[in-house]
Order: sequence, then C-alpha cells, then structure tokens
Amino acid sequence: MKKINKKPWLLYALITTAFWGIWGAFTSVPSENGFPDTLVYCVWALTMIAPALFALKLVNWKLQFDKRSVLYGSIIGFLGAGGQMILFYAVTVGPTYLIFPIISLSPVITILLSFFLLKERTGKLGTLGIALALMALPLFEYSRSNEDAEQGVLWFVLAILVLAAWGIQAYFMKFANKTMNAESIFFYMMITGILLIPAALYMTDFSQEINWGSNGPYLAAGIQILNAIGALCLVYAFRYGKAMVVSPMTNAGAPLITSIIAMLVLGVVPQTFKIAGIVLAVIAAFLLALAPEEESES
Repeated sequence: MKKINKKPWLLYALITTAFWGIWGAFTSVPSENGFPDTLVYCVWALTMIAPALFALKLVNWKLQFDKRSVLYGSIIGFLGAGGQMILFYAVTVGPTYLIFPIISLSPVITILLSFFLLKERTGKLGTLGIALALMALPLFEYSRSNEDAEQGVLWFVLAILVLAAWGIQAYFMKFANKTMNAESIFFYMMITGILLIPAALYMTDFSQEINWGSNGPYLAAGIQILNAIGALCLVYAFRYGKAMVVSPMTNAGAPLITSIIAMLVLGVVPQTFKIAGIVLAVIAAFLLALAPEEESES
C-alpha cells in the first residue's frame, strides 16, 4: 500500500479499472431487459451529475470558467460523449465483433500524441507493459460470429471515428490537467454529456415497447454510476500519471475484470482469444504498476 500511496495515479487508475470492469460485465443487462441503449446513454449522462458536484465540493466549488478551461473541458466532454453517440449508430449498421476490437485500440492514438506532443517517455518495464496491454485489447473484444455483416464501409469509418475521438480525448485530458484542475475537467464532461441527451432521445425508437420498470432505467442507473465514478478517477489518474501509461493500463485492465466476472458470476466461458487477452493484461498491469516512479509520473 505504501508503494501505491507514492503513485497516486496508480491508485486512481486501479479504481477506474475496477469500476469499469464491473460496469462492463453488467452494462448490457438493462438493454437485454428491454431498455434501449440510447436511453441508457441518457441515464449515464445523468449519473455524471453526482460525482461532478462531489468533486467540485472538494475544491470549495472553485470551477474554472476562463475561455481556455471551457474550451478544453468542452473538447474532452464532446469527444467522449460524441464518441459514445457514434458508437450507438455504428453497432446498428455493422458487426459489433469487428467494431469493438477497432475501438479498443484508442490508447494507440493517446500514446502517439503523448510521445510526440507531450514528450512523455517511459523505461523498459513501462514500454513492455504498454506493448502487452495494446496486444491484449483487441483480444478481449474479438469473437467469431456467424451473423452477416452489412456490405460497405460505413461501420468501419464510424469505428475509426470513435477510436480517434476517445484516443484524442485521453490526450486532451492529460494536456488540460496542466492548466486545469481535474474537478473542472469532469464538470465540463458532465455538462457536455447532458447536452447530447436530446440527440440520444431523437435516436430512440419510442414506438417499440420500452421497459420502464426497476430492471430497466433504475438498474441502468445503478450500473452507469460505476462508469461515472470510474471516469472521475480516470481524470485524477491523468493528473498524476503519464497518459501513455494510464491509458493502456485502464483500457486493458477493465476488460480483464469484466472477463473474470463473466466467468465467475455469469457463468460465461471465454474463448481462447479472450483467455490470451486476460494473460497479457495481467502481465501488462503488473509491469506498469512496477515501473519505477520516475518512469510513470509526470
């Protein structure tokens, strides 16, 4: 524990990984119960409010509202929420088993931007950990399916857009932390998420039967709050740690936990590819956590 205390980025990254891992295991349950994904987005946006207000209270409600902070906060928020909205449409026109492996490589964008623009560097352990994490990411989402993918390239273009949006978002999250406090960053993430609720409502087919019961929106709220808290901790992780380390660690660690929960709780037996991903993610997280202090923090 002493080692973790010396690396605040690691503590926050671990919380994000744990919360996102649990969230990932159960996030599809409300939609399987008849509550549309677009409405799940609306619930997610609303669950961002409580963590945002809690974070602001910790800094005595000192919200930064200068032009630069509003710009950076809005960029981060719209990239994250906008990417989610594009994803909703992408999975309706293309094969999910191909879309998600592409999106899972978003840390590649973050690492490249951090390397060339932020001049971030890491040592041998960190480099090996990053490499293994990037190798693990597509394996978690890869699956064989007999469903017929629609012809065309629209789904591929949309997947690339989401990949770019989330990769660039992580970069800006680290960049903005140099001039903004994490609490303000998350506040603007919350605001932009809410601003896109009308678009999600527009995309919702209200002619279909919608489950408004306890295992619909209420269950979604309980699950999505894990996502929201994890996102707040991710902002803190980027404040203290290097983007090129935090991004691959959280993006590989979360699906690792999701896979474990699926095996233990949901009784799902993972495919060989996912088992390989689990092994690589464990090794990657271990290497990133053990990387010397001077290698892992700004």
